[in-house]
Amino acid sequence: MSGSPFRGIHGAVVAHLGELIVRGDVTPGATLDPALLERDLGVSRTVVREALRVLAAKGLVDARPKRGTVVRPREEWSLLDGDVLRWQAQHHADDAFLADLAEVRDIVEPAGARLAAARRTDADLATLTDALAIMADPDASVDAVVEADLVFHRALLAAAGNQLLRQMEQVIATGLRARDLLVHGRGPWADSVPAHRAVRDAVAARDADGAERAIRDLLSQADRDVRAIASGKESE
Repeated sequence: MSGSPFRGIHGAVVAHLGELIVRGDVTPGATLDPALLERDLGVSRTVVREALRVLAAKGLVDARPKRGTVVRPREEWSLLDGDVLRWQAQHHADDAFLADLAEVRDIVEPAGARLAAARRTDADLATLTDALAIMADPDASVDAVVEADLVFHRALLAAAGNQLLRQMEQVIATGLRARDLLVHGRGPWADSVPAHRAVRDAVAARDADGAERAIRDLLSQADRDVRAIASGKESE
């Protein structure tokens, strides 16, 4: 079973089965036999039962009388669930999925940036500034830059001061990570520091219009990066 952020054998089974479903190795309508899973994975019935319960809560499977546990169609999955999003980005990051993520970011982040400019605190601004400093550090590792990018965008949503909007950070983080896996893995890529700095500066100045323009410019740059890489793949 592959590694995952889940803890213990229960978490590893959840991640393993979730990835199998999202990757398409187990197709919608297929039945998961707990007894076979116990044998193949070498775990107890309790572990399998609890793992299937977690996957059911995420909309991936459904327990049906006389049929057992059945994999549900993708349109019935909890697509905004953090784990489901991550599994899709890792194993099903096709053009359609990336386009969906980009569209959601285009809707959410400009609104978040406007609110952040109006509501940010000094602590919010400090987090944005610290993340930007890491991204601009020529000696920073790729992993450090990627993590700083995630921190920056999460901080931007947090600064908006809207608890429901903040729940969208899983979508934002998944979109960023999917892009970063592509862009940083292929390189060279456009320098995103100036665009991030423009967002930070507008938020610092409490300039809502400027913050919205800056984040839209940043999202456009990210979209161009992904499209350029996708075009390169097609020509290979």
